[in-house]
Amino acid sequence: MPLIGTAALVRSARADGRGAGAFNVITLEHAEAIVAGAEAAGRPVICQISENAVRFHGGALAPIARATAAVAESARVPVALHLDHVTDDTLLRQAADCGFGSVMYDASALPHERNVAATRAAAKWAHDAGLWLEAELGEIGGKDGVHAPGARTDPEGARAYVAATGVDALAVAVGSSHAMTTRTARLDHELIARLRAAVAVPLVLHGSTGVPEDELRRAVAGGMAKINIGTALNIAFTGAVRGFLASDGSTVDPRRYLAPARTDMAAAVERALRVLG
Repeated sequence: MPLIGTAALVRSARADGRGAGAFNVITLEHAEAIVAGAEAAGRPVICQISENAVRFHGGALAPIARATAAVAESARVPVALHLDHVTDDTLLRQAADCGFGSVMYDASALPHERNVAATRAAAKWAHDAGLWLEAELGEIGGKDGVHAPGARTDPEGARAYVAATGVDALAVAVGSSHAMTTRTARLDHELIARLRAAVAVPLVLHGSTGVPEDELRRAVAGGMAKINIGTALNIAFTGAVRGFLASDGSTVDPRRYLAPARTDMAAAVERALRVLG
């Protein structure tokens, strides 16, 4: 099946009352598991590759992007490709040639006026290239520096930011944190409602692994359109590898433990998509 644009996938999810699930790809096994989980759930899915993942692969976008695109094009459900948390303009400008339908441009570490100017320029470039651009306002927890726990996005600030930059989607800080390994986050649902009323573009929830299922369902019902999930996949993957190696200390063929890790990761994707649906 040909790749679908992220914009179309998110619009379809919103029309159906679902959240669009976006899952982080680090290795080829991640891409295979995400697609397998989406097929099992019978749901469209977004495979997203972060700037950090590109750096892990030596800084070259094309190999991991084209491998992921090849897996996506073999899927029995619609799959979109998204380039996530990009701060490097050179990387941004490679997206259109590597099959991506969208980019999350992250200028949140910059002072506000520079954030607006840089994001406006990125959005113009993306639109000229036929890409959908997501940006971030507010500080989403779980990372160093600008990603400080406890930060929240102001609705009036969000309205002004979207108008000034022309972005197509906005990641907002409403109580989630990146890289959580326990599901203890509590979202500010009143703030989600105010943000939904303030901006016309889809809202994006980052750091969703740490959000309990009932909170995710409520967030989607309240207006969160794209739900990013990464750490949950790594928890499933690493847990399966640890379990296999603990029971079989003689194996040297990585396929023996990568296969169950991929299977467990696919199950995590399937479960998450059913929650969002």
